[in-house]
Amino acid sequence: MSSFAPIRSVERALDVLLALNRAPLTTLHQLHLQTRIPKPTLVRLLETLQHRALVTHAPGHGAYRLASSVKLLSSGYHGEPRIVEAVAAPADALTRKIKWPLAVAVLDYDAMSVRYSTIATSPLALLHSTINMRLSLVGRAMGRAYLAFCGREERKILLDVLKLSPNEEDAIAHDRAAVLSLLSRIRQQGYALREPGIRPVSRTLAVPILENRRVVATLGMTWIASAVSDQEAVARYLDPLQRLAHLAGTRLANL
Repeated sequence: MSSFAPIRSVERALDVLLALNRAPLTTLHQLHLQTRIPKPTLVRLLETLQHRALVTHAPGHGAYRLASSVKLLSSGYHGEPRIVEAVAAPADALTRKIKWPLAVAVLDYDAMSVRYSTIATSPLALLHSTINMRLSLVGRAMGRAYLAFCGREERKILLDVLKLSPNEEDAIAHDRAAVLSLLSRIRQQGYALREPGIRPVSRTLAVPILENRRVVATLGMTWIASAVSDQEAVARYLDPLQRLAHLAGTRLANL
């Protein structure tokens, strides 16, 4: 429930922008019919939007159209925000069901960076937060899932970058044959697990999130190692994780 009533003038301004978005040119009368906003109010709204360079008046046609500056309203809505929007609600729902925390990470130069987590929903989380935590591409499950399913050329470039990394968790990147064998196995089985020696108190199972066959993020579930074995985790949780990843990819395509 909202703590206050919606601001009517803001709602009306948004209604005008949405209506203008439906056609190249729209007359005042057409806007009135579409929005049911009185024409004097429409004129004030349109002049305000013109003042902010979001709307342009085309006097020769007696109509209005969106200005190019309106694209600034969506300039921050891409990549990561879309992924979070696509996965947040179903990830929260899955954690409420299975109890273990989930996380979504995206590539951040030479590591994966966590952009969403259901830790707040999980009664079994070991950490207070993982948002913005950077995870090794070759040592951590979510990094391995990305590296295994990204394109061959991207994988080659990332492995070349990792050879220069001082991070101990990236050490396997120095053995190109070993890491390529590992990634091939991950592609065949459809999931990745964290390197056993890294933070042994817990384990992580991860799968890729694909949009139009391109990996854009990875989804991981972390559990207490002493409570569930790797084999049990894969048998019990891989299917719901993959279904969630598929749902996220579908929702991304529709956003």
